[in-house]
Amino acid sequence: MGKQNYIECERRGLEKLINFRLPHNFYTIGMVIIGAAIVMMFVRAFALEGDQNVLKEVLRKLLLVGMLLMSIAKDKDEDEMVVKLRMQSYTYAFIAGVVYALIMPFVDYGVSNALKAEGEAFHDIGDFQVLLFMLMIQLLCFHALKRMR
Repeated sequence: MGKQNYIECERRGLEKLINFRLPHNFYTIGMVIIGAAIVMMFVRAFALEGDQNVLKEVLRKLLLVGMLLMSIAKDKDEDEMVVKLRMQSYTYAFIAGVVYALIMPFVDYGVSNALKAEGEAFHDIGDFQVLLFMLMIQLLCFHALKRMR
């Protein structure tokens, strides 16, 4: 395989990855999954007794999967402008997620020590919290950018 063939093959593979989108009906499926996960979170919190850590983690993962499906589903009118806006929203979400992950532990530490006299140990935020924040920012920015075009 020559150098040009190798470069062309790599370019096609990268374009496939960049342009990967699920059909539009996955947006609706994602919304249903998110709705069911949120309802079950309320049921778990108020109606179920005992230790529910496994259910809590499964519902968290379902929430993330639903948001991911919404994020990568095609729009009804998918054109070059929508693709550009989607990429822009991913950029905003990534930058906001990094800033959030860097700053939030210090904010949490300061607020908890200001409110509690005994203080609290410094702890990092979890992966669920960062991923949820990034997906929420991406979805909100994408829809806001679409409305402004």
